[in-house]
Amino acid sequence: MSSVTNPDPNAPKVAIKKRSRVPGVMITQYVEQLPAGKSTPDFTRKPMATTVQEGKKAFFKAVVNGEPAPTVTWGRNKGQVEDPEKYKTRFEERAQEHILEILCVKPDQADTYKCFATNEYGQAVCTATLNVFEANGQGPQDFRSMLKKTVVVTRKKQLPPKKEGEIDPKLWELLISAPKKDYEKICLDFGVTDFRWMLKRLNQMKKERKDEQAKVVEQLESVKQIEVKPDGRAEFSVDMKLWDPNSTINLYKDGTMVPYGDDENSKHSLKKTGNKYVFSIKDPQPEDAGFYQIDVEEANVLATDFQVPAVEFAAKIKDVKAVESEDAIFQCVLSTPLNRITWSKQDSSLEHGDKYDITVSEDKLTHTLRVKGCEMTDNGAYYAIAGITSSSASLTVEADPNGRKGRKGAQTGDQDDLNKLALEQQAKLQKEKDDLDAARRAQAEKDAADAAAKAALGDGGDGRDGSGDGAGDGSGDGSGVGSGDGSGDGSGDGSGGKTDGDEGDGDGKNKNLLTDGDDENKTDDGDDKRKKKRSRTGPLVPDTVLDRGVQFVSGLSDTDANVGERAELSCKLSSETSEGRWYKNGKLLTNEDGVTIIKDGACHRLIIDCCKKDDTAVYRFEAEGRKSEATLNIQDPPKIDADALGKFTQPVIIKAGENAEWKLPFSGGEPMNIQWYKDDDELLPGLNVKIETSATESKLRLTKCQRKDSGEVKIKIKNEFGTTEAISKLIVLDKPTPPQGPADIMESAVTSVEFKWKPPKDSGGCPVTNYIIERQQVGRNKWSNLGEIPGSNPSYKDSDVDPGRRYCYRISAKNAEGISDYLQTEDIAAGVLRYPGAPTAPKVVSAFKDCINLAWSPPCDTGGTKIVGYNLEKNKKGTNYWSLVNQGGPIKDTKYAVKDVFEGAAYEFRVSAINLSGAGDPSIPCDTVIARDPMKPPGKVTDLKLTSSNYTTFSLAWTKPKEIKGVEDEAQGYYVEIRPIENLEWTRCNASPITLTSYTVLGLKAMATYWVRVIATNYGGDGEPQGLDNYIIAMPPPVKPKFKDCNMKTFMVVRSGNTVRLNINFEASPMPEISWLKDGILVPKHVTITNSDKGSQLLIPTSERTDTGIYTITVKNIVGQESFNVEIRVTDDPKPPGPVELDQNIPGTVTLSWASSPDEKRDDRLHYMVSKRDSFKRTWRTVADNLFNNKFTVVNILPGRQYFFRVFAKNDMGLSTPSESPVFETKKEREKFKLNMPETKSLDFESPPSFIVPLKRRTAPQGYECYMSCAVKGDPAPRVTWYRNNISLNINTNYYITNVCGVCSMLILRVGPKDNGEYKVVIENKLGRTESSMMLNNEEELQLLDRR
Repeated sequence: MSSVTNPDPNAPKVAIKKRSRVPGVMITQYVEQLPAGKSTPDFTRKPMATTVQEGKKAFFKAVVNGEPAPTVTWGRNKGQVEDPEKYKTRFEERAQEHILEILCVKPDQADTYKCFATNEYGQAVCTATLNVFEANGQGPQDFRSMLKKTVVVTRKKQLPPKKEGEIDPKLWELLISAPKKDYEKICLDFGVTDFRWMLKRLNQMKKERKDEQAKVVEQLESVKQIEVKPDGRAEFSVDMKLWDPNSTINLYKDGTMVPYGDDENSKHSLKKTGNKYVFSIKDPQPEDAGFYQIDVEEANVLATDFQVPAVEFAAKIKDVKAVESEDAIFQCVLSTPLNRITWSKQDSSLEHGDKYDITVSEDKLTHTLRVKGCEMTDNGAYYAIAGITSSSASLTVEADPNGRKGRKGAQTGDQDDLNKLALEQQAKLQKEKDDLDAARRAQAEKDAADAAAKAALGDGGDGRDGSGDGAGDGSGDGSGVGSGDGSGDGSGDGSGGKTDGDEGDGDGKNKNLLTDGDDENKTDDGDDKRKKKRSRTGPLVPDTVLDRGVQFVSGLSDTDANVGERAELSCKLSSETSEGRWYKNGKLLTNEDGVTIIKDGACHRLIIDCCKKDDTAVYRFEAEGRKSEATLNIQDPPKIDADALGKFTQPVIIKAGENAEWKLPFSGGEPMNIQWYKDDDELLPGLNVKIETSATESKLRLTKCQRKDSGEVKIKIKNEFGTTEAISKLIVLDKPTPPQGPADIMESAVTSVEFKWKPPKDSGGCPVTNYIIERQQVGRNKWSNLGEIPGSNPSYKDSDVDPGRRYCYRISAKNAEGISDYLQTEDIAAGVLRYPGAPTAPKVVSAFKDCINLAWSPPCDTGGTKIVGYNLEKNKKGTNYWSLVNQGGPIKDTKYAVKDVFEGAAYEFRVSAINLSGAGDPSIPCDTVIARDPMKPPGKVTDLKLTSSNYTTFSLAWTKPKEIKGVEDEAQGYYVEIRPIENLEWTRCNASPITLTSYTVLGLKAMATYWVRVIATNYGGDGEPQGLDNYIIAMPPPVKPKFKDCNMKTFMVVRSGNTVRLNINFEASPMPEISWLKDGILVPKHVTITNSDKGSQLLIPTSERTDTGIYTITVKNIVGQESFNVEIRVTDDPKPPGPVELDQNIPGTVTLSWASSPDEKRDDRLHYMVSKRDSFKRTWRTVADNLFNNKFTVVNILPGRQYFFRVFAKNDMGLSTPSESPVFETKKEREKFKLNMPETKSLDFESPPSFIVPLKRRTAPQGYECYMSCAVKGDPAPRVTWYRNNISLNINTNYYITNVCGVCSMLILRVGPKDNGEYKVVIENKLGRTESSMMLNNEEELQLLDRR
């Protein structure tokens, strides 16, 4: 629970103070000894210091623990927090957070706030600071208030410093904000080459950050790290949608809040476009480098690291010209090595991928951008940005006049010049390192001489020469022989890094430094610092030293080797005469230590013939003060003896029910993980599986094996150094499975039966030697053994059968292990006549005037016996007689040459098969063939054209090709072929040739595109195809959309709740696109639209008043478009107006006023009608209609009569129930006539004309009435004239104009577009003239204006 009361002043007397594990938390324990299971309160997460803008909300959040659960209270140094209008406390159960909320922060609330967590055993207290900065007079809803520069600079909690051997906290922050594609690039900047091990922790940190962000940010995406743009501004951005648009957005640099504005001229500015927030730094300088963070309220949403390296362009990129489809190459050379630079165009940065190839040379000096396959759109300026320095050049892409495709490099600069410049720059850097190294060596020699002199005088030295007592200042540079590190006992190895003269890279990662040890990425500033450290009295070292001494051409490299194998370490010096020494973990090695040391000129090698585990060490080679070292890792992966492996791989063959056993000895480093597999499934100890494993051997025993257990047995042995496998095979022998059926009857003759079957699916592990055949005559119980047949031929012919009887057979397979179960055949009848089926129709192979060659295929059904021959018959076209061709006996083959033909005669042929039972049915006759010599294929058809088309068919027509004797013969038929435009293969529409010169293609896909061609054919073959010049679209001829119904309704009135169904019929080709709009926007989702090729239907199942509007249908295709508007008004019977009141101001008139109908606000066409009845006529008469106000004056009221009035509300559906007025009556006073003559005074009542009520502007619905009125006065009575657009209307019969007692009115019966304009009333008498005007517009015109 939480409260805002301060802690109880009457605390217990015992007060044991102790610190919490959370920094800044103090715990007071009230008891000397805590009971078991109890604890004092503590903070799991303490409140954090907060900086907010004046007028915003501030939050302090704390998570506490303790047993029993502590009570949380809040306080402040300079006041109380008990005012509920200013402070509010609550407990968030989901996050287990105690929250103090300051509702509207004011400057006087800036203070140090305290949080107390108390239970009966103690109290924990911590503090948090609230900082308030001014709002600069902007209202809380003004977004610019977030963009104003703050006047108070506050600090954000600093990231913890980087610890030795741990990941830099900045890297974690950057990875949390960055997308996955940027992980590798960011890690490379921090020297991390393998970040996969970080992903688990990173995902957890991301999840926690998202939970924190979710409190203030609804959506967060598209985070972009800081980049310098071509315009010189450094920008970083994020797309986010805030829960509260007025949330405070703070920008921090290195933990310090940075003021920013919304003006691009500001140093730091924020530009917001939609949900995109872009922060930019104008004219970035080296001092702008730092770690930038963006916070929304207290949640961090973006972190980016802005680095400004000291780098210049030694060679800038140059303009490039390239031909289209070639590659364009931009190259630049830097003065200082960089891992990467930014390549960009004017509006976007470029990434390595399919379009752009970005590469960096090994020395990190030469950077290259290759634009692949240049296109015209690639024209423009390209930028290379290194730090805050940029270089630009243009790319000009020219069209390829030869239309060639290919890719080749193109650049304006000379490649050799760039390479030469890069080498010069590298040599320059190398020379600077060499000079520095020479200066170090000279200084080290001098220091060594000074130290030796001091040692001779008894001085303890400063620890630089390695012979002091370790009390030196540790400032030695690690160069020279035996120089210590300044903090030990003087026995150091003299290396400040990994090679002689190297100060190291600070993290101990680079073990092989092949030059003098300086880091090539060090800047000049780093050199200046070194020089300051080395400043001593004495002569200066010359700037140039010619003798560089011995150098490493190639150093040692880390090596892995297995136990028992040969390992070799080698390096190469720049001098062949130099001698060196090898060290193992700092101990000098000789040939007597079990190693072989070889010097081959400048190459030095250390060979270990048979590696052991204790050979793992750091090996170092030293020569003339230079040294290089590497690590030799001896691994001991699992190994299997070759003899044991050969024995293991031999198959294990057993009989069913027996046990199988494998045993395999092995060796290797422990711990070992042994796994056994059978057919890739891991074996686990069980009832039939026994596994025994020791440190050097593993055994597998499978008990009671069955045939199904046969398969591959594998052992996998794994340790930290590797994995090895061995594979064996288990074969379990058993009797075979039954032969496979069903049995196929090959022959069922009068005297024999022959059948065949398939071999067993499983032979039992050994070959099938025999098949045992048994026979039973159907109707008897006895089975007779017919004997055994060899297992190589699974078929049997039984010649001992009686004609007309039926037999059943059983077949069993036999191998060395036993006899299988039997396969039983179906009943087979012997001696039953079964004729074969019909062969395929004969095919004409070739035809001549004296011979026709035919071929056919055997029948599928042989009738149970083999086919012994065929009968071939012929029929001369025009006769019904079939004559046998093979008079000499059956044809044995499936082809035959018929020579008994007459030239020019047409024939049909059919064939029938013959088996032991006789001849079967004949086949289908072949196509008619004429006995004549082969024909020449016909030519191309002519005049091919499209005659008609629709969505599924189109029709073609053509002219028969001409016959050219000896070249092109007469066409006897035609094939029509189509090909969809997206396919490459043609499809033939007619399987057999057609003789007509027209054809209709069916089954097309609507609006699909096809190529079409026609091929003429005859017996000589197919001719050349003839196609149309253009493709055909499956559609009717193009027709511009047109609405069919000329009497379509343009206005509909529908009662609310009823169904609205609007059918619009049209014709259009091709199929048009149909769209419906309501008042210019898409129709709502509850409106159902059903479209077809001939019309469209709009359906509103249950209409509401909100469905009122103008609905527009637009029908559009490639020919044109057409639109139609329908106004639909959804309304209901109007509700009656309110009570009617009567008022008489002028004798002879009465004014009616009434309350508005409840429907008036939602129905702009609702108006009122007034009817009157008097006691004399007793019939109701309408006295006013189309009233759009709530008042009307009835004239000609006679005294002595009673008047009754009714007021109706009226809309498009009709009239409401009336609201009736009270009875109105003016009594006729009858008294004695008395004439009193007053004194006569001359009075002048004349007055100029004026308007009591002027005209008012009106907007009338088109097609409805419009009523205008005004009230005038003047003496003498003025003359009234109505005008429209300055044309008098008094004599125009289309307007109904009245003037009753000074009330002038005009009625337009049906408003149309022609009635729009300015209406004016002019009144005049002899004393003057005045006028009043108004504008009339109809609703449809206003809607069109609004759309524009």
